[in-house]
Amino acid sequence: MIVDLPDTTTSKISKKITSLREQGGVIALGRVLTLVVVTKSGLEEEAIEAANEASREHPCRIIVLADAGSEAPNRLDAQIRVGGDAGASEVIVLRGYGELAKESESLVAALLLPDAPIVAWWPHGAPENACETSIGRIAHRRITDSANEADPAAALARIRKTYRAGDTDLAWTRLTNWRLQLAAALDQVDESPVTAIAVEGASDSPSTLLLAAWLTLFLDAPVQIVADPAGTGIRRVRLSRATGDVQLVRPGLTIAELTQPGQPAQRISLPRRSLRDCLAEELRRLDPDDVFGEVITMGLPRTNSKE
Repeated sequence: MIVDLPDTTTSKISKKITSLREQGGVIALGRVLTLVVVTKSGLEEEAIEAANEASREHPCRIIVLADAGSEAPNRLDAQIRVGGDAGASEVIVLRGYGELAKESESLVAALLLPDAPIVAWWPHGAPENACETSIGRIAHRRITDSANEADPAAALARIRKTYRAGDTDLAWTRLTNWRLQLAAALDQVDESPVTAIAVEGASDSPSTLLLAAWLTLFLDAPVQIVADPAGTGIRRVRLSRATGDVQLVRPGLTIAELTQPGQPAQRISLPRRSLRDCLAEELRRLDPDDVFGEVITMGLPRTNSKE
């Protein structure tokens, strides 16, 4: 069910949600958090779809702040989606015009679930300092996506400079399976230390930079980033060791080949992660991601790229 409320106020929206609940159309019990999505009008549907899918694992209230244009007269249009149109969540889309186009705590305060954690997500247009925005100050977790920025490397540099506990980025979440496979591979070989690291990936991939930062930080070895202009995402990781290299190569989008000394090559499933999977993982944990904090603040400065 979709209910449109043109030219409205947050008070009227809250009353309408209560009315829908009393009519049995909205079941509020079991909501575990409020997800606030900050985006631009016209870009919100992909984020809503991913949030709906993730909400089947983490039932939540989704509030979407869609900037509809600051040049227009002040106005707030709202849409409430429940039932089959909202997965396991309630979706409230707020399209603000004029001064109401700016993200503001005042727009969401009356709509937040009481005594529930708040997660803020900027799928496009990450702020200069997420922690210091109006929504970021009230959020327990703050999620950006540097891959959607015009200059992903510069976006990571901004996160490093302004990082606070609770910040994370979906370019890091996309690395979970790579990190698991590489850690498992190193557990299977002898204790000969890694002496050099090479990470090959798309030249505009922030995940490539973060994987290199993680490896150099925790293996304490020099890292080289090799740009793959024709590729997308990460293509290859080589860990050089005196007793034999460990190499993980993904030439396509789903299957990778792992080579280790003294063992036959293994084909393993390593698909690119969907937006839904990455968001669901981030909603699974509401405590600060300390590993990401160390990687972005201490590992990233140790990386160097080479064509």
